[in-house]
Amino acid sequence: MTTRLHNKVALITGGTNGIGKAAVFGMTREGAKVVFTGNNSDAGHDIANETGATFVQHAVQDVEGWETVKAAIRDNYGRLDVTFSNAGTNAGDSDIETVEVDAWKNLVDVNLTGMMLAIKASIELMKGNPDQSGGSIILNSSINGMLALAGDVTYSTTKGALRLLAKSTAVHLAKTKTGIRCNSIHPGVIETPLIQGAIDGAPDPAAARGMLEGIAPMGRLGSMEEIVALVIYLASEEARFVTGSEIVIDGGSTAGLPGV
Repeated sequence: MTTRLHNKVALITGGTNGIGKAAVFGMTREGAKVVFTGNNSDAGHDIANETGATFVQHAVQDVEGWETVKAAIRDNYGRLDVTFSNAGTNAGDSDIETVEVDAWKNLVDVNLTGMMLAIKASIELMKGNPDQSGGSIILNSSINGMLALAGDVTYSTTKGALRLLAKSTAVHLAKTKTGIRCNSIHPGVIETPLIQGAIDGAPDPAAARGMLEGIAPMGRLGSMEEIVALVIYLASEEARFVTGSEIVIDGGSTAGLPGV
C-alpha cells in the first residue's frame, strides 16, 4: 500500500459498481477520504462499510440532489481535491434510425449533463479549499468517444462530447488561475461485471470473450485496476502539469487499422 492520495478528499460518481466501485477501493487504499454516489443504496452501504468511505445516494442528473452531495463533502471534510466523474449508461440506446427520443434524452442527461453538473459542483468546492490548493477533475469517457458504435448512437455521441467538455473546462480553469485540472480518460474494453455478464450470456461465451479480447492488439481485456491506476495518477501531484488531455487506455485498440 502507498499513500499517493494521503489527506486528499475525493468524490466518485457511479461508485456502487464496476470501475467506480474499484475506484472507491483503490483511492481509499491510497489514503484518500472518499465520498461516492450511486443509485444502489444496498451496494453503497456495503461498500462504505468495507472501505470507510462515505456513501450518498444520488443520481448525477438530479440537479437539486447535488446540494446534498456538496453538503456531505463540506460537512464531513471541508474540502475537495479530486473528482472522478464516472457515472454513465447505455441503457435503451440503439442506432440513429431506431433510437427512441426518450432513451436519447435519458442518456444525454446521465452521460453528459450529469458530468457537467459534477464539474460545476467540483469547481465550487475546490475553489473553497482553505489552502487554495486547486484540484483534479477526471471524466470517464470511452474509446467510443473517438470511434463510434453504429448500434449505440447516443452513447457514442455523449462520450465524444466529453472530450471537449474536459478541454473547455481545463482551459477555462487554467486561464482563471484556479489551480484545478481537468482531463478525460478513454478506456477500451474492460473486464467489468457488465462485460462479464454479456460474455456469460452469449450463446458461445468462449467465442464472445475471444471476440472482445481481439479488439485490442494486446489480445486481452483491460482490468478495472488498470483504469483505477490511471485515475490515481491523474489525481496525484505527479500529474500537476497534465490538464486538457484525453488519455487512451485500450491496449492499442485505437492505434491502428484493424487487420492491417
